[in-house]
Amino acid sequence: MINQIKQDAQTRMAKSIEALRHTLIKVRTGRASPALVEHLKVNYYGSDMPLSQVATVSVSDARSLIITPWEKQIVGAVEKAILASDLGLTPNTAGTTIRLNLPALTEERRKELTKVVHSEGEDAKVAIRNIRRDANQQVKDLLKDKAVTEDEVRRAEEDVQKLTDKAIKDVDEVVKAKEQELMAV
Repeated sequence: MINQIKQDAQTRMAKSIEALRHTLIKVRTGRASPALVEHLKVNYYGSDMPLSQVATVSVSDARSLIITPWEKQIVGAVEKAILASDLGLTPNTAGTTIRLNLPALTEERRKELTKVVHSEGEDAKVAIRNIRRDANQQVKDLLKDKAVTEDEVRRAEEDVQKLTDKAIKDVDEVVKAKEQELMAV
């Protein structure tokens, strides 16, 4: 029973770290990446579809993306989605091809993005600590039901703390890597 609780906590912590990685992909660095626009929703025949399901996104060079919608009619809808997004990019359209040029990041903007990365890292740490709290509570509930001994509870709490420490260390590494990527010119 305790092993199940520890396994569940470890799985949830790993998911939190993966969610952080996924979130940080959207933070724009100086380089173009298709992941910057994949989360955009495009109005396609009355329903919102992810951009990746209505167009091909490719990198043409280090600072520009090429978006090629599969149908000519949705070029305007893709442009609207880009303009309405929080990316702050202006699409350049030539026929059925949309080009997004990413401007170089200023030092000030890099520092702002670093703060965003730190904030996301803190959110992930809070989520991991909440998972630890839940796991410890489940173990204490087993003790109340007299399903385990106090020694087993103490050992389980120590194991959960080790899992938490490792997960927080992983979060710090992810945040540090993204920070270095942001500050690289």
